[in-house]
Amino acid sequence: MPFGELQKLTGRAMYISQRLDLKAFEKTRQLASSPLIVSAGHQGAAVMFRYGVIVLFNLTPVEEVSFIKGLTDFAIEPFEHYEAEEVNLCLSSALSERMPGDCIAIDEFNLARLQVVASVLAKSVILSYYETAVAETFERIEPLAHNLQHGGKYMHKGRELLAHIGDVLMIQGRMVGRVEISEKPELLWDEPQYERLYLRMAEEYELIERHRALERKLDLVSKTAETLLDLLQNRRSHRVEWYIVILIVIEILLTVYEMWRQHLLG
Repeated sequence: MPFGELQKLTGRAMYISQRLDLKAFEKTRQLASSPLIVSAGHQGAAVMFRYGVIVLFNLTPVEEVSFIKGLTDFAIEPFEHYEAEEVNLCLSSALSERMPGDCIAIDEFNLARLQVVASVLAKSVILSYYETAVAETFERIEPLAHNLQHGGKYMHKGRELLAHIGDVLMIQGRMVGRVEISEKPELLWDEPQYERLYLRMAEEYELIERHRALERKLDLVSKTAETLLDLLQNRRSHRVEWYIVILIVIEILLTVYEMWRQHLLG
């Protein structure tokens, strides 16, 4: 175990890319799997997730930068600026008045416990990222809804509305298909004794509540965009119908004129 006699441990989760190719690490440097954990830095470890999150334990800032730089060839669609969250872990046996109030008590710094903590942190940082993304989408779609409410123009917004719907579907697909926010880690199937720790951490970071709130916001954005798009399409359909009516009227007028003209000539 790489943590020696430490009584306090800092973990830092970072969402660095859309995906990580971890095959090379699985064959060489792994300490444990599901999720993958490898040694990192002088006396630390890194838990790595295929959906682009890494959680680093007991690394100095210089070691963090070096480790992330070493992932360049394995990061698919890396972010220029990435979401990050930090947690302080303290051994239960070492808790005292000297320990900070934000320190989460843990019985032992073993691999399984760190994997559980990392799983919660990874989901939390993913939620933070998409909470920000959905908030920005809300800001963009609110003026469209305001225009609709006040009878304003929105005819030119068809592509933008489709983009919003696409964003929602993409976020939902990534959270459910890749991250599985609402699912427990695979580790707990083999190590059920750590389920209490997972549930405690999940409650601490409000994973279920935040996920539900995000789903409600995504549903609202999707319904708003779809409603506006339907109205836009209906407006266009009505416009086409008016064009047809106008053409029919013109045709009738031309026919009447031609009949009147022939009558005069006859």
